[in-house]
Amino acid sequence: MRILLWHGYLLGGTGSNVYTRALAREWSRAGHDVVVVCQEREAARYDLAGARVVVPDLPGGMLPVFVLDRYAGLRPKLLQDTTAAERHAYVEANAAVLRELLPADLVFANHVLMGAAVGAASGAPFRVKAHGSELEYSMRGRPELEAWGRESLAAADATYVGSSHIRDVLEDVVGHVDRVFEVPPGVDIDEFVLQDRPTALAALVEEARNDPPNPGNAHERLPDDDNAKRLERFLSGDEPTVVYFGKLIEQKGVQVLLEAMKTVDARLVVVGFGPFRARLEALAGPRTLFPGPFEHRHLVHLLPLADVTVVPSIFPEAFGMVAAEAAAAGSPPLVARHSGLAEVAAGLEETYPARFQGLASFETGNAADLARKLNELLALTPDDRDQLRRAARQTVVERWSWPSVAARLLAPVS
Repeated sequence: MRILLWHGYLLGGTGSNVYTRALAREWSRAGHDVVVVCQEREAARYDLAGARVVVPDLPGGMLPVFVLDRYAGLRPKLLQDTTAAERHAYVEANAAVLRELLPADLVFANHVLMGAAVGAASGAPFRVKAHGSELEYSMRGRPELEAWGRESLAAADATYVGSSHIRDVLEDVVGHVDRVFEVPPGVDIDEFVLQDRPTALAALVEEARNDPPNPGNAHERLPDDDNAKRLERFLSGDEPTVVYFGKLIEQKGVQVLLEAMKTVDARLVVVGFGPFRARLEALAGPRTLFPGPFEHRHLVHLLPLADVTVVPSIFPEAFGMVAAEAAAAGSPPLVARHSGLAEVAAGLEETYPARFQGLASFETGNAADLARKLNELLALTPDDRDQLRRAARQTVVERWSWPSVAARLLAPVS
């Protein structure tokens, strides 16, 4: 098949970016002709298995976003703050690029808005992946955007959601949508693997040595400067280790984790970038390290060092990709029990031995419950810990590998 894969943003860092990159790679590996239309200007950094990247010029450099971040050379603006004229110009600029790349067997677009609108304007058969961020952060409670999303999805051959939670959110925000299919995101089970501690730490430090310079940590999307020495010093020894990785915004609930850590005897690594970082650093205890954002090349070695990976989000999540990646690397996830995260926890608990089944989730926003679960996990014997980490990986292998996800997204629909 010839597939045009449209994504409005980059190919690294956040969930939908990683999702797009993984699909491009898997579809290319499967022998499809894939062109990715996105804003990634450094695509050579990523393994796309031969997929080509095309970058549309955006009118006035305006990029509609759901959370304000910095994008080099672009002017991000919250979707709900854009004018109708700006939205129309953005959709037409992207759809024109898709039309130039036709013919294609399929246009696959990310996000209800702007993806469904761009797909519909392309004039080609298209499918849409709803990620949830657009629905919760920008569309909910805004009738004009809700109606536009509903009208755009009506033309799609299929709309995919990553969990039953997002299926409910989609219907709640835009109304009934026909041809909705539930396909969870995937995890690269060949990249996220079990590693022993010395091997993982040595590899993590080596990856940090290969980071680009970032004097004064001026670039928030790059890892902090001098991370190799900091990581080697901080993660040496056998002290229990807790990890968070993701956006540093209030909705992700890192503040709940920092509160819980006051009564947990462990060190904490908080990975990510975002406007909440300075506030979180002020709240953090002395046994906390903020190394900035990491790429997969770092995370595949950091996660095997983590006795627990916490996903403390206080806002609905489409799916617990962070939790699934941690589980694949043998770091048992502990997630807030809501939305798509609760579905990941349920999947883990089906595989866990009975005595561990309460240790995959905690009450949302409850720092005391999180601290209690963390202390239970960290008190496990080495044999129990090894059994739990292997059970966590087994769950991912059986449920959430990328090749199976990519194939399901191309399956015939009716």
